[in-house]
Amino acid sequence: MTAQPIPALTAATPGHQFVVYADACSGVPGALHKETFAAVNQVIQRLDPPPEFIAFPGDEIRGLTADANELRAQWQYWFAHEMAWLDRAAIPLYHTTANHTTYDPASEAIFREVMAHLPRNGPPGQEGLSYFVRRTPAGATDKSDDLLMVFVNTLWSGLGGEGYVETAWLEETLAAHADARYKIVFGHHPVFPINGFVGSHQREIAHEIGPKFWEILVRYGVLAYWCSHILAFDVQVHDGVLQILTAGAGTAHRMPAEVEYLHAMQATLDRDGLRYQVLDTEGLAREWLRWPLVAPSPMAWQSCTWGVQSSPCPTSLSPTSAATPIEFWQITGHTGDGNDGTPQTLVSTWDEGAALAPFWLGLQGCDQRLALLLAPQPGRSPHLWTGPTLSPNRPFALQVALHSGMGPGGLLWRWDETTPWSSMHGASAWGVERLPGTSHCSVGHAQRGPHDRPFRGDRLHIARQTVQSSL
Repeated sequence: MTAQPIPALTAATPGHQFVVYADACSGVPGALHKETFAAVNQVIQRLDPPPEFIAFPGDEIRGLTADANELRAQWQYWFAHEMAWLDRAAIPLYHTTANHTTYDPASEAIFREVMAHLPRNGPPGQEGLSYFVRRTPAGATDKSDDLLMVFVNTLWSGLGGEGYVETAWLEETLAAHADARYKIVFGHHPVFPINGFVGSHQREIAHEIGPKFWEILVRYGVLAYWCSHILAFDVQVHDGVLQILTAGAGTAHRMPAEVEYLHAMQATLDRDGLRYQVLDTEGLAREWLRWPLVAPSPMAWQSCTWGVQSSPCPTSLSPTSAATPIEFWQITGHTGDGNDGTPQTLVSTWDEGAALAPFWLGLQGCDQRLALLLAPQPGRSPHLWTGPTLSPNRPFALQVALHSGMGPGGLLWRWDETTPWSSMHGASAWGVERLPGTSHCSVGHAQRGPHDRPFRGDRLHIARQTVQSSL
């Protein structure tokens, strides 16, 4: 029985339609990951229409061997057998270096050898390891190469190995191609931690390099940084630039196993922005996103008065592929002196008799840091996300957005409509998609009355609205 086609998201004309997936760790006949990688490849083959190109941010093969012949054999098996279904002349396949494939100078040399089809326009010493590509959108009449894709090497031996990335060439390349309408960057290691898995060099780009790397992406208007390495799917945004991690191409274990799943990501990019769907091995869309966010309407804000309100606020935010609700909050006030570090409530939602509020947004510590606690499951510890600090004895204004389609990265904040969104920092593998509806909402204090963690400033005003985002 022939498997049913999977409808691909299609771009407006002109636009780009593509797949990103990574971390198969295969290339060995009969090994465990051969079957899991095949299951993901079968889903990609069902896409209708097929992608225009595929990006694979690393760890195609198991690698990590000192035997050069064995390493070449794995690459040969991966290309000639496991990827034999793909017509690479019609659908280009772009790669990045990674910790299983370029872990020393000898493996870097073999990577250059087997990737002879990739451009050699990288920085000195990294030809064939870093490179860039300009692509013309499908359906374009002027043949303008409006998409710039930069593939960086996040572990070059010439800089020190894993976690090191060259930034001067990246900046030069982005500056030289400033005319590109869309700019995206691919690399293996993330910059920001995923699901609480933290570790400079081994799990992320080195912490002394990551901020500079990200600042370059922000300054040159990069839309997104695609990466892999941590065996999960995750999306975050920082200073308006997306970090999208997709590492479910076949490596059988997950981080964590009870939440993550094998997957491939199919995406489109056109004048309306980025849209993607994350497909599991059954071909079902498990996560999806349209970016940039639908903006809240200036006329649709609903005020939430001080004290207890009976209406659920926020409501349950369960997403569907037809429409994903995004809860927006606009918060203004005047902070207290900051001499007392006990928590201060901005908004709390709860039910009678509940041990902990499922949702609590407030300030914590003497530095009055924005904090959000989710406790969707009674008897389990709440999960914490943190945002910016607020100066003492000063007026403030900020916005918070709750986006269930973005998982743990969907707890967002910005100062106002003129500043970019950023994900709050947390260590969870899930987000507001687990948030239940509640019967009560408190503004300025928590559920047990006006003396429970009250806001110690004044002039607090909170307004909210819900916007439906669809693909």
